Amino acid sequence: MSSTSGGLINLLIVWGIASATGFVAMAGLMLVGDWSMMQALFAAAVVFLGMGIVLSVLFLNPLPGPQVPGSAGKKPAAASATPAPAATAPKAAPTPTPAPVAVKETAAPAPAQGPGKRPAALSAARDNRPDDLKRIKGIGPKLEKLCNSLGFYHFDQIAVWTEEEIMWVDQNLEGFKGRVVRDEWVAQARQLASEG
Repeated sequence: MSSTSGGLINLLIVWGIASATGFVAMAGLMLVGDWSMMQALFAAAVVFLGMGIVLSVLFLNPLPGPQVPGSAGKKPAAASATPAPAATAPKAAPTPTPAPVAVKETAAPAPAQGPGKRPAALSAARDNRPDDLKRIKGIGPKLEKLCNSLGFYHFDQIAVWTEEEIMWVDQNLEGFKGRVVRDEWVAQARQLASEG
């Protein structure tokens, strides 16, 4: 069944409920309220229209889709009515890779917050080639960006964190506190660093 016929069925159900409510209101007013046929018919028409509009607004408007965390207040991107076949999608031109930039391993300027000691950090990834930190269980795209913003780009950086440094990182992962210990990042990073 297509969504158009499903929408039509829903429309008929809503207005059918509204007309049944109007009819019951008319019969009740004539029998109990001792209203004339014209008075009851007018009241039934008002009930029918009011109920139909209210039910249409409540039940026939499409519900919003799932919300991405942090996207409250942002307008969703417009989706096309018919998806284009994958074969006709234009291919993106390859982007040239930038020349490697020499980066000194210095601590990124960030104030130490909370308990523990801030680990050594980088101002950018070595040779502009950060490790894929998402290979560590518990790190997704958002958490990888957060780690990069704190100056952590490579497995070998995470592999040497001490208990004090782990405590500092756990306290400074906004929205992800406690993940370093819970998901055992250091042990995983040691394994990934040893694999090369």
